[in-house]
Amino acid sequence: MSAAGSRRTVEEQLARVLGAVRTLPVGTLTVTDAAGRTLAADATAAHDIPLFDNSAMDGFAVRGADVATASPEHPVTLRVVADLPAGASDDPAFGEGEAVRIMTGSPTPSAADAIVPFEDTAGGLADSLGAVRVLSAPASGAFVRRRGADLRAGDAVVRAGERLGAFQVAAAVAAGVGRVDVTRAPRVAVVSTGSELLTPGETPTRGRIPDSNGPLLTQLVRDVDAEVVLVARVADDAGAVHDVTAEAVARGADVIVFTGGVSAGAYEPVRGAFDGAGEVEFASVAMQPGKPQAFGVLGAGTLVFGLPGNPVSVAVSFEVFVRPALLALQGRAEIHRARAVFTAAADWNTPPGRRQYLPAVVDLRERTVRPATAGGSGSHLAGGLARAHAFAIVPAEVERVAAGDEIDVMLV
Repeated sequence: MSAAGSRRTVEEQLARVLGAVRTLPVGTLTVTDAAGRTLAADATAAHDIPLFDNSAMDGFAVRGADVATASPEHPVTLRVVADLPAGASDDPAFGEGEAVRIMTGSPTPSAADAIVPFEDTAGGLADSLGAVRVLSAPASGAFVRRRGADLRAGDAVVRAGERLGAFQVAAAVAAGVGRVDVTRAPRVAVVSTGSELLTPGETPTRGRIPDSNGPLLTQLVRDVDAEVVLVARVADDAGAVHDVTAEAVARGADVIVFTGGVSAGAYEPVRGAFDGAGEVEFASVAMQPGKPQAFGVLGAGTLVFGLPGNPVSVAVSFEVFVRPALLALQGRAEIHRARAVFTAAADWNTPPGRRQYLPAVVDLRERTVRPATAGGSGSHLAGGLARAHAFAIVPAEVERVAAGDEIDVMLV
């Protein structure tokens, strides 16, 4: 526990969570089918990139010595002896005073040591099947893409622990990678608790509110490349929590995320279902929002998270505890969000003795940060989440933020 005694630090709670994580099983998929997964082993290039010397421009393959004196005032005329459209495999020979018309990406003839773009010729491409007048002397190797300049066969294209995103898929395919070893996507159950909750779209009434936590968590889980296997909403009843837990386990959930029912109120169904059973621990963490937290591992190996019920608390708790765990399950090398230091553009209050995670708006040009809501900090201020693209993180010992202060910011 922290020095405060009853409250655990964020780092202590996160360490407990990550200490229970075990990397999920590995399977082999085609590169395109593995998009969004995490590599369990390096993906290595099967061949060079580029595969062969090729032209970077539409123009003419030349011998540099033939056009060394070329200028607009004194153009050099070359006889065009061959044509290389895209996809051609020919390697035409040509000699002094000759050139080959070539398109972008076509293999560079062995006899050429430079490419003259058609813009540096008189007449361009259309009128050059017999001869071309070169208006500019190219440097040696100009506009020739050399074989293996990007990657060599056997090089790591994507490293183990990295996500196979769109750029990585393209690079792997370009390097001839056919199949990759990846971890299985985590299976997650999302459960909102609360007798006050309505199905999204139902008309709110006095005492009843829409369940925004379910849709929030569902999207956050999907954004981290995990699979949602169950979305449920239960009343403030410990028996209902037991039942939905059994259903989630039966569906193969690796993780169950509850929202609500973990505090010290009179109707706390998650606490009622798990407290004292020895599998799930309830803790007070020195953070705001998100002080009440629950975490444990069921006998089946399923990780259980119990998050507070207010939507900002849910968003913060997910970012701080659940997201790193879901990435660690996938074997991701980097499990934390990027952070940067920004300058506060406004004053705001902070909670005494607790680290603050404030939904914030950042100005990347000015490098400033300000609260996303006029009300400042509040775990119930769900509207501000729509404007937030960061969380301002203020240490527990800071009593108040003043405009001009340097603030650590988690970018989301």
